[in-house]
Amino acid sequence: MSLARGYAAHSHTDPLVPYEFERRAVGPDDVRIEILYSGICHSDLHQARDDWGGSIYPMVPGHEIIGRVTEVGSNVTRFKVGDHAGVGCMVDSCRHCDACEHDLEQYCAEGATWTYNGRERESGAPTYGGYSDHVVVEQRFVVKVSDTLDLKAAAPLLCAGITTWSPLRHWKVGPGQKVGVIGLGGLGHMGVKFAKALGAHVVMITTTPEKGADAKRLGADEVLVSRDAAQMKAHAGSFDFLLNTIPVGHDTNPYMGLLKREATMCLVGVLTELDPPLTGGSVIFGRKHLTGSAIGGMAETQEMMDFCAEHGIVSDVEMIDIKNVNEAWERMAKNDVRYRFVIDMATMKNAA
Repeated sequence: MSLARGYAAHSHTDPLVPYEFERRAVGPDDVRIEILYSGICHSDLHQARDDWGGSIYPMVPGHEIIGRVTEVGSNVTRFKVGDHAGVGCMVDSCRHCDACEHDLEQYCAEGATWTYNGRERESGAPTYGGYSDHVVVEQRFVVKVSDTLDLKAAAPLLCAGITTWSPLRHWKVGPGQKVGVIGLGGLGHMGVKFAKALGAHVVMITTTPEKGADAKRLGADEVLVSRDAAQMKAHAGSFDFLLNTIPVGHDTNPYMGLLKREATMCLVGVLTELDPPLTGGSVIFGRKHLTGSAIGGMAETQEMMDFCAEHGIVSDVEMIDIKNVNEAWERMAKNDVRYRFVIDMATMKNAA
């Protein structure tokens, strides 16, 4: 066992405070990682506030982890001490179901073991996330991180990045396609970057005209203001794929009208009910598809990290001291960040 220091929420109403806890000893297949940077995801706030139910306290959030390998188990072949490595949303799965055998561990039939707010499969001990000084993870659930990447800006790739990369790859987005990214936030800004790098004609779809300039800076070819009826009509029936990153219940029916026949809109942000509900006609007339996608498997997460290194893609981030994490959460709740907060974990050494 090793003593770890982090920040934890002790109930759904408590702020994050310094917290000491134990990590398991490094096993034969484990990698111990000194955490350098930890991204802040909106899921961290939802889990800490028990918005989705089932929260386990004390909770150390964080599933966008970039660090340096400091110890490896005797069976580890993929990493050596000194390597840069990343850990995303999950740290284990059953490994034998159909999903796991097809490198889709996030859809594990027995449920993936989440990086925090989960239970270790063997011991039942709670899992603690990246708002801490180190982590111990089985090598299968660790990705290699190129030294060519800006490490601090690479942290959000482990959630925001893979959440948008996986559907774009699954639905084979590429040259000759018109792709819309709905919503410009932590997920949306990565969707724009990836879709553009994959060769698509990218349209940023937003309710806020003021976001247009930033969307084009990120790589969008066009901006469509969804509250503008004339613009929506002009783009009707023209999209090959829509990546919908809106995180709250909303009306998807107008967006379905933007799709070509047999085209797809994929939800990656909303976990609650659609409001109003989807009308049958919006999918029946045109044989259109409304689907969803959750993060990504380990193989495609590594593929994404390698693609980012090759193309120089990282997130737009704002760095913070861990002492300011509660203020960052308050700002994130108000959408006051462009586009992702990242904690410099070196500041943990001076935390009270």
